[in-house]
Amino acid sequence: MRWEGNEQSDNVEDRRGGGGGGGFPIGGRSVGIGTVAVALIAGWVFGINPLTVLGLLSGGGEPAPQVQQGPAPKPPPGDREAAFVSTVLKNTETVWSAVFRENGGTYNAPRLVLFRGVTPTACGTGQAAMGPFYCPGDKKVYIDLGFYDTLKNQLGAPGEFAQAYVIAHEVGHHVQDELGVTAKVDAMRGRISQSQSNALSVRVELQADCFAGVWAQRSQESKQWLDPGDIEAAMNAAQKIGDDALQRSAGRAVVPDSFTHGSSAQRQRWFGAGYQSGDIKSCDTFNAKNL
Repeated sequence: MRWEGNEQSDNVEDRRGGGGGGGFPIGGRSVGIGTVAVALIAGWVFGINPLTVLGLLSGGGEPAPQVQQGPAPKPPPGDREAAFVSTVLKNTETVWSAVFRENGGTYNAPRLVLFRGVTPTACGTGQAAMGPFYCPGDKKVYIDLGFYDTLKNQLGAPGEFAQAYVIAHEVGHHVQDELGVTAKVDAMRGRISQSQSNALSVRVELQADCFAGVWAQRSQESKQWLDPGDIEAAMNAAQKIGDDALQRSAGRAVVPDSFTHGSSAQRQRWFGAGYQSGDIKSCDTFNAKNL
């Protein structure tokens, strides 16, 4: 992926210098690619629902604490990983602003927070073990860059475009928030069973995968910055973080009713659907009869 020299986003906060911390209990709701983290695999090993372990997508309980924190500094010059994230984020801003314009709307870009270990969020305490995630409460994407080592070395999904896919997926959750999807989904939680809630979560996550595919197609169309094998790297990442693949890697039986992000095949299919069409209308996972 030929990203060097491209414009970087101003919407990146760097809390890695010790400004993270925080002691809020997990609360509120956050949605993301967190099932790929070791903590979630541990959840399956011990037979605990990963949503319970990390409080993701809870949609209930007490209101999330409000975070009072001054603006964090920008990443320092010369930080290659931070520069990569900032560049990808900037391109998502460009792509989604155009998509919203085409559909008569205005896109309000999220901020992206770099942190280490733990950090306060409007959804409760963000933890590196959760993997990258999006918090609708403060409209921010959170990522501990150590996750990319996990993605490459433990999950077998190397490549910069695999990393870009992760960012695009989380931004996809912000797009859902902008479109009102998140609020509608939250309104349904609490009125349905756990298995139904899991199934709903799968549709949320697959739509975010599809939105990542839409970004990838439009990004490549305008930038021509992908190398041969980049899309395959994203597809490989989608395969490695499918719920069935993660359950097998944890030595557990595959239990579809427990899926919260979708199977490997589903994640690949919906990313591919977005990439082939470049159109958000192809991403209606909620009305799809077959995922």
